[in-house]
Amino acid sequence: MQAIDDYITNLRHLPPAPRVVPELMRLLNQPDVESSKVVKMISFDPALTANVLRICNSAYFGSASPTSDLQEAVTRLGFQQVYQLVAAATGARMLSPAQIGYGLEQGELWKHSVAAAVAAQIIARKTGDNENIVFTAALLHDIGKIVLSQSLNGVYSKLIKETEMNQLSILEAEKKILGVNHAEVGGQLLERWKFPPNIVSAVWFHHTPKGAGAHQRLASLVYLGNMIAFFMGHGYGHVAFALRGRVEVLTTLGIEAEAIPQFMIETFEQMHLVEALFALGG
Repeated sequence: MQAIDDYITNLRHLPPAPRVVPELMRLLNQPDVESSKVVKMISFDPALTANVLRICNSAYFGSASPTSDLQEAVTRLGFQQVYQLVAAATGARMLSPAQIGYGLEQGELWKHSVAAAVAAQIIARKTGDNENIVFTAALLHDIGKIVLSQSLNGVYSKLIKETEMNQLSILEAEKKILGVNHAEVGGQLLERWKFPPNIVSAVWFHHTPKGAGAHQRLASLVYLGNMIAFFMGHGYGHVAFALRGRVEVLTTLGIEAEAIPQFMIETFEQMHLVEALFALGG
């Protein structure tokens, strides 16, 4: 764990901490949240404020009269919806840039992450798990890749060779080349950013849910959301062929394999809305 922390500390460029999301998550756990607290928190970030207002006034959410008032927008949309929009907008800011070290063009990592988040949320709705927590963990599951991409820049071909020719998983290939993998780096980064332990653990073990201990269920939801995103084609390059299937996650979640095609259909339908709201890949 110290080695992972040292690796992050020694990097030249780290993404800025998304302070609003963990703070909103803490508010979310309070029984009676005052909307004024939510408004105040969002209002400190002009870009987030503009996004919430734009989406509130979009064709999907818009009422007869558009609003330029953040308090009214939050009231119209509801705290749960606002939280997910803020989380998605924050994720877009971090995950949209091209990640050269992984051979990813602009928008690819973001689109994959959103597909995983939408899929995981749909499953959570069926299994009775907290949708906001699941959505957040799945949205950020690959956050470690924006950190490792710097170190992989120039050795992308080596990563491909390790996964394709040497039959290594993406985690094994990263570990062999860099000494760390994107899942553990992502978990450590979120811990630095003061995200709750369940989110940290789910991201850290999103490829190996059993390792998440008390948070195995959340890690399993993220794992399955990630796999569904790849099944649907919201993946990228050789990585899709370097994943390891883990049937035990279905047992953990009490889900039959036959249910996965339906989850894919619902995710596909929901992604249309997300793409319209956030102009994915544009």
